[in-house]
Amino acid sequence: MSEYLFYAIIIILVADFGLERFLALLNIKHSKIQLPQILSDIYNPEKYNQQQDYFRTNTKFGMISSTFSFLVTLGMYAFGGFGWLDNALQLIVANETLRSLFFFGIIFIVNDIISIPFDWYDTFVIEERFGFNKVTSKIFIFDKLKGYLLTIIIGGGLLYAIMSIYNASESYFWIIAWSVVTVFSLFMSMFYSELIVPLFNKQTPLPEGELRTEIEKFAQKVDFKLKNIFVIDGSKRSTKANAYFTGFGPKKRIVLYDTLMDKMTTDEIVSVLAHEIGHYKHKHTLKNMLVSLPSTLLLFYLLGLILKSDALAQALGGSVASFHLNVLAFGIIYSPVSMLLDLATNQLSRKYEYQADNFAAKHGFGTQLISGLKKLSATSLSNLMPHPLYVFFHYSHPTLYQRIMNISNCKL
Repeated sequence: MSEYLFYAIIIILVADFGLERFLALLNIKHSKIQLPQILSDIYNPEKYNQQQDYFRTNTKFGMISSTFSFLVTLGMYAFGGFGWLDNALQLIVANETLRSLFFFGIIFIVNDIISIPFDWYDTFVIEERFGFNKVTSKIFIFDKLKGYLLTIIIGGGLLYAIMSIYNASESYFWIIAWSVVTVFSLFMSMFYSELIVPLFNKQTPLPEGELRTEIEKFAQKVDFKLKNIFVIDGSKRSTKANAYFTGFGPKKRIVLYDTLMDKMTTDEIVSVLAHEIGHYKHKHTLKNMLVSLPSTLLLFYLLGLILKSDALAQALGGSVASFHLNVLAFGIIYSPVSMLLDLATNQLSRKYEYQADNFAAKHGFGTQLISGLKKLSATSLSNLMPHPLYVFFHYSHPTLYQRIMNISNCKL
């Protein structure tokens, strides 16, 4: 049985890698087709050549880095590297829970060390070359250290809680673990901007002035109670612009990147925020959470069924079932199911984006939203012509062309 599971794991890994390479090549080829007239004003010829160069450079570099990661991962699975690590830890760590924590910790550290040169090159060579990078060596290093700290505290703490639940109650592990993860996710959704973001960025209330007045005027018009409007210093890391909505109830807040305020007019910013308010009015955040609950429950239910399987551990080179080896093997075997769920989630997300765009358009901000979206694409050197199949697999948002056509056809 373990032999069949081993081959299944290898086949899934290779198939996933092959699919990603195929989609990337399709996307590169499709990006060369002529732009529709409605998108022709986003880039001048020189800027469009720069965008094409940026897109291909990123795609090719991504293929190189992912290929290296794939070969390392495939080697670990194919030659029993994970089983060897498990056997080595058994000699020095007697407690099974601690052994699992050490196991996942070592994998995380090694994987991150391997990725650092690629992250460094991406930040200080590619992003620097195209004028996006604002990260200094100091920020890069401190971001890494803060990330390690959060992983140890949050990731390690949550992992320890899940293992403790399994050790205390194998029969009800799936429902208890699911409940804990759900509560944790809800907590992070509400307090992420207050607890995590300040570790990396400074958020300050949007000062009084024309922009705040217009935002509050629109919020009042659509009966959206809003007190928390913040500006985040995104310019300390990149010239790219963004805005987002987060939280529930009294904890909801709108966050504007300072780069967004430098590049867009007041009406364009209000239109972007109207889109974000549209998500809230349609209860998209709540709906997404409700949709995720059954899939997470399914994951924990299936995981609970196989955590005692010796065959899964043996497929990775181990001898008997262990929490960490079985979780690792399960993660690969479950990935086709996860991919199907992700496809459905992305399809739903794209539908929600259209609804949020329509909300802004129906309140008189369609033209401003289109011009704002064009500016966001231009300042990020976005690929305007992704392949439809690549969009199907990877995009949580419709393409810019699809969004413009939808807004243009929206009936007030």
